[in-house]
Amino acid sequence: MVLEGAGHRVIEARGSAQAFSLLSNGLDPDLLLLEGHSQDTFIYSRLLNHLPAHRVCVIVGVSDQGLREQIAGLGIRRFVDKPVTREDLEKVVDALNPSVGEVAPVRPMDVEAATREAGDAVFSAATPAVPYVEELGGSNFFLAASPQMLEIHRQVKLLADIDVNVLILGESGTGKEVIAQLIHRNSRRSREKFLKVNCAALPTDLLESELFGHRQGAFTGAINDRQGKFEQANRGTLLLDEIGEIGVQMQAKLLHVLQDGQFARLGAQETTKVDVRVLAATNVQIEDAMREKTFREDLYYRLSVFTIKVPPLRERREEIPYLIEQIVRRAPAELTKGFGSSLPSYLMDVALLYDWRGNVRELRNFVTRAIVMRDPDAATRELEEKVAHLSNAAARELLGDATLPCAGIRSIVRDVKNRTEVQMIQSALDAFGWNRRRAAQHLNMSYRALLYKIQQHRLRPLAASEPHQGFAGSRFASQNSSDRS
Repeated sequence: MVLEGAGHRVIEARGSAQAFSLLSNGLDPDLLLLEGHSQDTFIYSRLLNHLPAHRVCVIVGVSDQGLREQIAGLGIRRFVDKPVTREDLEKVVDALNPSVGEVAPVRPMDVEAATREAGDAVFSAATPAVPYVEELGGSNFFLAASPQMLEIHRQVKLLADIDVNVLILGESGTGKEVIAQLIHRNSRRSREKFLKVNCAALPTDLLESELFGHRQGAFTGAINDRQGKFEQANRGTLLLDEIGEIGVQMQAKLLHVLQDGQFARLGAQETTKVDVRVLAATNVQIEDAMREKTFREDLYYRLSVFTIKVPPLRERREEIPYLIEQIVRRAPAELTKGFGSSLPSYLMDVALLYDWRGNVRELRNFVTRAIVMRDPDAATRELEEKVAHLSNAAARELLGDATLPCAGIRSIVRDVKNRTEVQMIQSALDAFGWNRRRAAQHLNMSYRALLYKIQQHRLRPLAASEPHQGFAGSRFASQNSSDRS
């Protein structure tokens, strides 16, 4: 639909046998686009008997690095990552025309050669062209593809050998527990237990028993001695989730434990000493809570030796396609049987426009529902309706002063996509100190394409008086100035 709409003639082959039949009988396409599968690697070498490598483009998943390298070893250098977008197809077609000046995106395997050609130093391993994914056990994983999340990963690495309390702030569903697990996994306590207590789920009396334990007979129903989470997590890590929801009286007891590492079980006279690293998380505006005297300042300062703020998903939209792919890949086999390995690209496009007020949790639930229903068109319509009827303050901020035009959803989609593109490019350029080659590598686009977008959107660096915030803002300050000229 995209290619034909641009005036190209498109011929679809229903399988490799039909494709080879067409090629053997004189079909000479300008571009052959096919989906990559590891079990079909022999097909690519056969294709090169009919077409030059530069006219073959393979669609691969972002995690199929081995397949990508195997295909590249045959000389095929054009790749499009799933989920495929309209812009991806347009770039591939434009790259076939030398007058356009476009080149294929640099991939991880040839970053070093491309960088030498450009006369720059080799890109840092800390600036991946594909997202960084770290397994955390079970179905949990940490994914970073935006400057904000890459910066969080850098902060976690800094905390690896420093045993301090950490306060994790962020909206509900942004993945604060995932950050806590990442901190534990990268710490010296990683071989010990990681335990979590949801402070908002229990009334004060039960929360005290849950945290500190109790003696037999301490209250009705206490028929045995019981260890609390602090004792169970001894030498390990304890996450106090929704810390902003606990009462002031409980806050005082918690402060005492954090100060000297000692507490008494309910109904006990003697104290117990433990060695526990405490991580706390909340979606409460903690500064407001302190002003309103619902959260103690001394407890805040004890918890926030180091603070990590997790951005909402709408501020790191570039991660949405990668998160969707990971969610689909990790879904139970009985759920995805007969479904396939990804969602359609048109659904991905609309997913990039939605605000996801429930953040990653809402995204996960939506993807799971789409898999269960087996109806991507219905899922797309659901998102389109939500985008079209955005009426809250955040939606108005995203859309500026624009109102819903009579043209309908397509006009809104174009408008929001342009705004999102500007936001993502500006964020990457600012994060890398306007080193355009590094920004292009991070955005997984060619250097020339980035220059075109900068000119098209009339982007400019921040004022000199404004310090750059974000991933490695100062680490690249000494890089070759020719990239910024």
